[in-house]
Amino acid sequence: MTMREELEQAKASFIARVPEEAQNAILGHIKEQLQSGQLFGLQEGERAPDFTLSNPIGDTVTLYEELVRGPVVLIFYRGSWCPYCNIQLRAFEQRMSDIRQLGTQLIAISPQSPDHTLTQREKEQLSFHVLSDSDGQVAASYRLLFELPDVLQHTFTTILKRDLTVFNATDRWILPVPATYVIDQDGIIRYASINPDFMQRTEPQQVIEQLQRIEHL
Repeated sequence: MTMREELEQAKASFIARVPEEAQNAILGHIKEQLQSGQLFGLQEGERAPDFTLSNPIGDTVTLYEELVRGPVVLIFYRGSWCPYCNIQLRAFEQRMSDIRQLGTQLIAISPQSPDHTLTQREKEQLSFHVLSDSDGQVAASYRLLFELPDVLQHTFTTILKRDLTVFNATDRWILPVPATYVIDQDGIIRYASINPDFMQRTEPQQVIEQLQRIEHL
């Protein structure tokens, strides 16, 4: 099954099992973001802000230190509770040999706590960096961070039974707009894919093609 097919299956499951009230709140918020006119995320040609974050076992990873070794694919995702995120990360894991052959590292960042990140990494058997941005500062520096409105906070806690403040170990209801970047060794964003519709994700093949373009320059 392709990533696109898995995403479509996950969306069909969402429509079939999630109460209509919750669907309206979630889909309504996606529509608001898409129609807001706001430009989410840093764009191609901009410099990627450096950052240092911890992995699940407490070791730190610094973007610009990784760039010394080659380009970096940087993925911002919502958390291991999000099936669409898990589908995307698994799809990239399946193509990691191709990505590494291009001399590239992959870093995935979410606001979830290190404990939840560790559980996800083990469950999904991910071989790339999975880092915690609990306060959302890195997502904010990439212009991706947003606060969930009250209606979504209510939906998550009372209908979906998911308290993101507990999951993310913070008192703020924050998430990043899902984004996938390709960053060259000079720290310049060469490819940017940002979509407030979290049910759609960037295909690994699109990223690999961008990496091949960098390699041939």
